[in-house]
Amino acid sequence: MIKGIGMDIVELQRIKTLVDKKPKFIDRILTPAERKIYESRGQVRRYEYAAGRFAAKEAFAKAMGTGIGGKLSFQDIEIDVNENGKPFIKKPFSENVHLSITHTKEYAAAQVVIEKE
Repeated sequence: MIKGIGMDIVELQRIKTLVDKKPKFIDRILTPAERKIYESRGQVRRYEYAAGRFAAKEAFAKAMGTGIGGKLSFQDIEIDVNENGKPFIKKPFSENVHLSITHTKEYAAAQVVIEKE
C-alpha cells in the first residue's frame, strides 16, 4: 500500500540565481553532510546537486502530506547515495521510501513514493 507520492521539478537557473544572490540559501536547504558534497563539486554540478536535493526534499514533503514549513524543514530531510550512487532519503527515515532524482540541462526533478509499513 502506498502512503504518499510526491513530485517536484525546479529550474536550474532559479537555483543558480538564488545561490548567487543569497549564498545562505545553500545553508538553508542542505544539511552539513550534503553541503560537504555540494562543495566538492564543480560550479555547474553544484547547481545540479542543489537543485536535485531541493526537488527531492520538496517531493518527500509532498509525499508526507505536509509540505515544507511548520512540520518539516529542509534540514529535517537528508539525502545520501548508496554504493551504486542511487540516492535515498537518509532522514527522517529511509525504510519504505523510494526516491528518484533526474537532471536535464535546464531542470532537476524528483519523485518520492512512501509505502505504508
